[in-house]
Amino acid sequence: MKKRNWVEIILSIILSILMVIGLSFQKYKDLTLVLNKFYLGILVFLGSFIAFYFITKFIFKKLNNLNIKENKPPKNKILKLFDEHPFIFSLTCMILGWAIYIIAFYPSLMAPDPSNQILQFFGIDNYYSHISILLDESVIITNHHPVLHTLILGSCTKIGTLLGNVNIGLFIYTCIQTIILAGTLSYTISFLKTRGISRKYLITALIIYTLVPVFPMYAIVPVKDVIFGCLIIIYIIEIYKYIVEETKPKILKTTILLILIMLFRNNGYHIIILSLPFLLIPKIKGRKRILILVIFTLAFNYSYNNVILPYFKVTPSSPREKLSIPFQQTARLVKEHPEIITDEEKEIIDKILTYDTLSERYDPEFADPVKNKYNKFTTDEDLKKYYKVWFNGLKKEPITYIEATLENTYGYYYPFKTDWYIYSNYKTKLKDNGFDYHWNKLGWLRKGLVNFGKVFPYIPIIGLIVNIGFSTWTIMIMISYLIKSKKYKEILLYTPSIIAFMVCIASPVNTYFRYALPNVFAMVLLTGLFINIIKKKEVKDEK
Repeated sequence: MKKRNWVEIILSIILSILMVIGLSFQKYKDLTLVLNKFYLGILVFLGSFIAFYFITKFIFKKLNNLNIKENKPPKNKILKLFDEHPFIFSLTCMILGWAIYIIAFYPSLMAPDPSNQILQFFGIDNYYSHISILLDESVIITNHHPVLHTLILGSCTKIGTLLGNVNIGLFIYTCIQTIILAGTLSYTISFLKTRGISRKYLITALIIYTLVPVFPMYAIVPVKDVIFGCLIIIYIIEIYKYIVEETKPKILKTTILLILIMLFRNNGYHIIILSLPFLLIPKIKGRKRILILVIFTLAFNYSYNNVILPYFKVTPSSPREKLSIPFQQTARLVKEHPEIITDEEKEIIDKILTYDTLSERYDPEFADPVKNKYNKFTTDEDLKKYYKVWFNGLKKEPITYIEATLENTYGYYYPFKTDWYIYSNYKTKLKDNGFDYHWNKLGWLRKGLVNFGKVFPYIPIIGLIVNIGFSTWTIMIMISYLIKSKKYKEILLYTPSIIAFMVCIASPVNTYFRYALPNVFAMVLLTGLFINIIKKKEVKDEK
C-alpha cells in the first residue's frame, strides 16, 4: 500500500469493524461474529475492507477530479426565477409540496411527548409529573421537556380552547413550525447559492426537501426536535462562516442563537459547549468573541438550571434520563448472568430499578421499560451504592456490558438497519383529558401518505436520504477526505454533528429518527458546504 493511501485504509478498517458489529447484532443479537464465529467475522471484515477500500479510493479520486463549473444564466423562466429569488422560490415549493400532508393530518400529527407537554401546560397530571418529585405540587411543568417549547405549544393550544376548538390552536402551532422548518431549509439553499454551489445540486436539494416524506411528516409533528434541528443547521452555517470565510461572529446574533439551542433541547448545551471551544484553535480573527461566547454559554446554562427554573418551581428532569447506558448494562447482566449477583447487590439494584421484573422488562434496543421502574425517591447515596454494583458487574462480565451498549446503539452507525418512526398510530391521551383533538375524514389519504413514508426508507439508493447510519458514514467520509487534503481546520464544521451523534449513543433508543434528526436534516447542507470547501481548494490550486 502506498503511504499516501493511509486515510483510505484507516477509514475502510473503521467501516469494516462497524459492518461486522452491525451485522452481528442484526443477525445474532450479540457479538457472535466476533466471539463465537470468529472466522466468519474475519471473512466479513476482509470482504468489507476490500470493498470499502476501493469504494473510498474511487470516491476520493472523483473528489480530486471534481469539475466544478460556474452557473451559467438560465434560459428557462422557472430556473431564472429560482436564480433570482432562491429563498422565496424554495419556500413556496416546499409549502405547496407539504400542503397535502398538512391537509391530511389537520391539525397536527400528535406524538407522546407533546401530548404530555400540553397536559403539563394545563396543570393536568401526566406521566412526567408522576416520575418526578415536584418542587411545588401546584407546578406540573417539568424540565424533562424544554420549558420554552412546552410554553409555546401550550399557548397555541390555549388559543384554540379559547376559540372553542383545540384543533385550531394545534394547527396554529403546526403552521408556525412548518414555516420555521421550510424557512430554514430554504435558507440553506439560498446560502449555498451565494457560495457558488451548482444549480443542479440546489435543485436536487429542493426536490429532496419538497418530496422526501420525512420533511413534511416532521414539519407537522409538534416535537421539540424539529425547531431544535433548524437551530443546529443555522449554527453549522455560523461555524462555516467563521472557520472557512473567517467572518467574525456577531455577538448579539450568535448569543440569541446559542440561547435558543439550549432552551429548545436540554442536550443543546452539550452540543455547544463541546463544539464551540474548538473554534478557539484556528488562528483566525474573532477568537476573543468565541471565548466570550463560551463563557456566556457556561454562565447561562448554570443560571438557567440553578436559578431561573428553581425560582419558578420548575422541577428538573429525572436523573434516570442520564443513566440509559448503565441501566441497560445492569439489566442485561441480570438477564444473562444472575448467578454472579450477590443478595446484597440485588437489594441495591432493587431499591432503584425493581430487581424481580428487571430481566423481563429488559429490551435490548429500548431503555424505557427498564427506566420506567426507576425509584424517583432514589438518593445520592443509593446511586453511589449502585455505581459500585455496576462497576463490580463490569469487572466480572465486561463483554455483557459492551454488548448491552452496542445493541442499544448500532443502528446509529450501521446503515443496513432502517427504522423510521412515524407517529401515525399513536393514541394520544388528550381526549381522555377533555381535549377534542381529532383528524378529518380523509383517512384514505392519511393511510396512503403513511404507507409512502414507511416504504421510502427501503427504496434503493434514494431511501438512504433518511438512513441514520448512512448519514453517519457520509460524515465520516467527508471528514476523512478533509484529513487527506490536510484541511484540518475545516473539520471543525462537523463538530456539532459529531456531538449530536454522541448524544444518540447515550440515548435510550436504538435507531430513533427523532434523536438523529439534526444530522439527517443537515446532511444536504453539510454536503453542499463540503463541496464548496473542495471548490476553494481547486481555485487555490489553479492560482
